[in-house]
Order: sequence, then structure tokens, then C-alpha cells
Amino acid sequence: MPTYDYLCKSCGHRFEHFQSITDEPLCTCPECSLDELKRLIGAGSGIIFRGTGFYETDYRSASYKAGQTRDSSSSVSKSSSTSSKSTSKDSSQNKKAS
Repeated sequence: MPTYDYLCKSCGHRFEHFQSITDEPLCTCPECSLDELKRLIGAGSGIIFRGTGFYETDYRSASYKAGQTRDSSSSVSKSSSTSSKSTSKDSSQNKKAS
């Protein structure tokens, strides 16, 4: 059930009301008791996940996890080898500049 925002045109009272989609919009302001309410268009609310089981890793298979571990370890070794190459390039360029 959504939460709707209402604004009273008479007194300016603004509030939220939790009601079903099929319910009729409210008409009477709870502050001034006049029939001047207008239902506002709101952004809505996000989905709220409660409990366990909403993590990305909870639904992965064992083979996927093994492949992920293998990929991450190979990318670490690649990045360390490229950083050593760039360090050797930098030192050779510094020697040429001197």
C-alpha cells in the first residue's frame, strides 16, 4: 500500500497518509476540518528489503564463485606486472633526461 501526500488548500497543512490504491482520496483536512484537500504527486518510496538473503553473493553458485576468485587473482597479478613495467619505463626516461 502506498503513502500519499496531501495538501490543504485552505490552511496549508501538508501530511502523508497510508492508504490502498483503490481507496478514494481524502477530502477533509485533519487540521481545519474543511474539504480543501488535494492529493499531491509524490516521488514514492523505494523498495525496503528486510531480512537476510538480499546480498548479491547469496545467490551465486559454487562454480561462479570459483571462477570469480580465479579472475580476481589473475587481474591482481596482471596489474602488478604492468606497474613494474611502468616503473622501469619511468626510470629509463629519467636516465635519458639526465
